[in-house]
Amino acid sequence: MLYALFSIIDMILQILVWVIIAQVILSWLVAFNVINTQSNFVRTVLDALERLTAPLYRPIRKIMPDFGGIDFSPIVLILAIQILRKLNAGLALESAQTLM
Repeated sequence: MLYALFSIIDMILQILVWVIIAQVILSWLVAFNVINTQSNFVRTVLDALERLTAPLYRPIRKIMPDFGGIDFSPIVLILAIQILRKLNAGLALESAQTLM
């Protein structure tokens, strides 16, 4: 039961990483005028991804210095998520060993 909980947490963190990557790629495509933001679908997807990721980026952006046009907050957030995933895997392994 406990291992299933750790697996669900890991899956949610992995999905969050993919959402961040999708948001970064779409923001690049918009910045280079590859996708047209006049489309309702594109605008809806961009807005949804921005609403999901903006609260996560905000504390990182407050701490990090301004690097001009480059935003390193997605990289920092992905690194933090990967650290959480490793800690989660360690806790899952530890809990599995205590049950045996």
